[in-house]
Amino acid sequence: MAKKAICVGINKFANYPQFALNGCVNDAKDMAALAKEVLGFKAGEIKTLVDAQATKAAIMAELQAAVAAAKAGKLSYLLFSLSSHGTQMADKSGDEPDGMDEAFVPYDIAQKGNAWDPARIISDDELNGLFAQLPASTLLEVYLDTCHSGSGLRGAEFSLHAPRARYVAPPAGELQGAVRQRTVRGFTLQRAPGSSAAAGKGKKAAQATAAAAADKAVAGRNHVLWSGCKANQTSADAYFSGRYNGAFTYWYVKTLRDSGNKLSRKAVVTKVRAALKGQFSQVPQLEGNATNRASAIVY
Repeated sequence: MAKKAICVGINKFANYPQFALNGCVNDAKDMAALAKEVLGFKAGEIKTLVDAQATKAAIMAELQAAVAAAKAGKLSYLLFSLSSHGTQMADKSGDEPDGMDEAFVPYDIAQKGNAWDPARIISDDELNGLFAQLPASTLLEVYLDTCHSGSGLRGAEFSLHAPRARYVAPPAGELQGAVRQRTVRGFTLQRAPGSSAAAGKGKKAAQATAAAAADKAVAGRNHVLWSGCKANQTSADAYFSGRYNGAFTYWYVKTLRDSGNKLSRKAVVTKVRAALKGQFSQVPQLEGNATNRASAIVY
């Protein structure tokens, strides 16, 4: 069966020039090159969306087409990477303890009144709902090099080539009635009952999660998430060897290339964390079941 890689990077934003970043387009191109040269994707299996190409409609259309192909039995592996700003929006479904959904910023991000326009922003609930439709036979690997934090521009020193946090504060209307302390990451995998991700929440919470997700969990066993930072941190847009990248993406790509893609995912994230330590405050995260964490990224 075929594979699909969708690599998105956004440095410029149509309605907010002040949001401009430097390394996101390089991230998308580097991930696309990695998919072809290291992970065995064919050129026709890779789609790169950068800047004006990366509207919400365009991103979601590519993802929806890939999910449809997987449901038709035509897709065995879906890789999705997104480098942009992260932000927050009011939780409408009641599943977030702090009343805020994590969200990701497309090229055409815009407000509607005093909140984000739902047609111009991508929420974690939208991604979760879409990816939950993937059959268990399809491996999903998601890379998010964005911020998942309400703590603002931590680490954005005012000097040449200083790292910049990939975070946009939400409009005031998104914050009304919400507790702003962060308690969850910006993207939640569909988790299998009894998974290690649920176990840390306590016995009752784990049981509730398992019961509520029982009908969705089979597909979720084959989902892998790489995140550029912890929930209470920001992901840096930084300068490396004459060009900009996301700090996580730069070291992730370098680690895979330097190792010849022979390391397990767990070993890769350990090496990336070690490379970032002392230079950046972010700690990349890896979520997935034990089998996928212990496996190399070879397809």
